[in-house]
Amino acid sequence: MRLSLRHLLLTTLLSLTSQPSWAVISDAEAMNLSGMQRMLSQRLAKTYLMIGSGVRAEVANEQFDQSLAKFESNYQALNDYAPNDAIRQELARAGELWQTYRELLLNSPSREAAPQVLQVSDQLLAQCEKVVQLIQQHTGSTSALLVNRSGRQRMLSQRIAKLYLAQSWHLPVAGLDQQFQQAVEEFDQALGELQSAEQNTPAIKLALQKAEAQWSFSRAGFRLSGDSRFVPTLITTTTETLLRQMQDLTSAYEGVMLAGS
Repeated sequence: MRLSLRHLLLTTLLSLTSQPSWAVISDAEAMNLSGMQRMLSQRLAKTYLMIGSGVRAEVANEQFDQSLAKFESNYQALNDYAPNDAIRQELARAGELWQTYRELLLNSPSREAAPQVLQVSDQLLAQCEKVVQLIQQHTGSTSALLVNRSGRQRMLSQRIAKLYLAQSWHLPVAGLDQQFQQAVEEFDQALGELQSAEQNTPAIKLALQKAEAQWSFSRAGFRLSGDSRFVPTLITTTTETLLRQMQDLTSAYEGVMLAGS
């Protein structure tokens, strides 16, 4: 098990973040936070693998604690927001998966348990995606698609890192390289779609240019793995920069959505 003191502190923190909130979030905020849950599902698995394989473990532990607490607080905010039965039902299913996932994550990382962590991370990702789609449908906003798409790029940055680490740790999981290549292709395609969006402001266009430059740098590191030269420290660093850039872009698109509402 992880250190019992840490487990106790996390449990206390999460109980505090689960207290009822008084301010109900807007549709635009709900799009952002629900999309962020997808990212956190992958980020937590990534940090689990980083700790287990000894890749920037101190940084990973900090990311893990922050991500665990953030998932809980986002979930509470989305529960308070839920505007219809369909969204409430899918959130409840996400909550059930989250409890299973959380229990797995709070055990000491190991190669033996890692495949199950990956499996449940994908199940939670799929469930969070259902919530995002329902919220987007509920809002009826054309800008919600951009919040969704840029928010999904956050998830892909962490999914790419997760799958890369799983390969570098040589986990006995079939199809890791195929999943990795698919995630890379999806990120590349979505970045191009965002660049062509009519709603882009000059600031958003500049941010997208910076993201494209960072993405090119990251892809150069990916190519090394094709020669069986894994560089997990480099990849976890470059994808972290990508995550920050896509987080800023998602917030900018949330602003566009708010302005249009």
